[in-house]
Formats: sequence, C-alpha cells, structure tokens
Amino acid sequence: MAIIRWKPWGGLADDLLARASLGREECRWVPAVDISEDEDNLYVEVEVPGMKKEDIKVSLEHNVLSLKGEKKQDKEIKEENYHRWERCYGSFSRAFELPIPVEAGKIKANYRNGVLHVQLPKAEEVKPKEIPIEVK
Repeated sequence: MAIIRWKPWGGLADDLLARASLGREECRWVPAVDISEDEDNLYVEVEVPGMKKEDIKVSLEHNVLSLKGEKKQDKEIKEENYHRWERCYGSFSRAFELPIPVEAGKIKANYRNGVLHVQLPKAEEVKPKEIPIEVK
C-alpha cells in the first residue's frame, strides 16, 4: 500500500509561490471588459478601480473603440517593506472592432465605483425597423 502525504493547501501553495516569485517588472495590468447590446445601444463596461477619470481616454476611429489609460501608484513603494504585492500598475491599451456602426457624436461615457461605462448608440441604418402594411 502506498503512503500518500496529505497537503491541506495542495495546488494553492504552489500557485502562491509562483505568483510571489514574479518580479514587479513582469506584472502587466489589463482591465477586464464586458461588451453587450440591446435594441438601441452597444454597452462597454471596463473595470478600472483606483483610477481617476483624467487617466482614462476613450476614442472611436473607423468603427474601432479604443480604451487607453494608466493606473498610477499613489505612493512610492519600497519592496523591502512588503510581504505580498499582487496589484499591478502601469499603462494599458485595449481596442475593439465594433460589430455594427454606431453614432459617434452620441457616445456617452461615465465613470463610477471603479467601472467605466460607455454607451454607444447604434446607427439608425442598423436598427430593426418595422414596416407598416397598407390596406387598400
């Protein structure tokens, strides 16, 4: 019969050790994005906690939505003072080709509770249209 040593932390300890061994220069921050739609709009939600709205840029060119920004450290970090350091900082750039044309002049963006919300109204030519039936 084989003896199996019980490891209560299993793969978790291995994962934590691997993460701790990463150097700060290897940490790359990319915000999570959700894109959805309804009948009239496309919606983009971007998780950017701890950022200021001035540090985020949203643009649309040739039906490509671009999101750029920089998550800055709010204080000088001295690595010898830290036991654990998992948060990443730095610049990010994301670009998404939109599946349909939108009304560029009517795009709205707001930022609250660490989430950037972008509303992109669909162009009139792609919205579903009901065609009336005439009775003669």
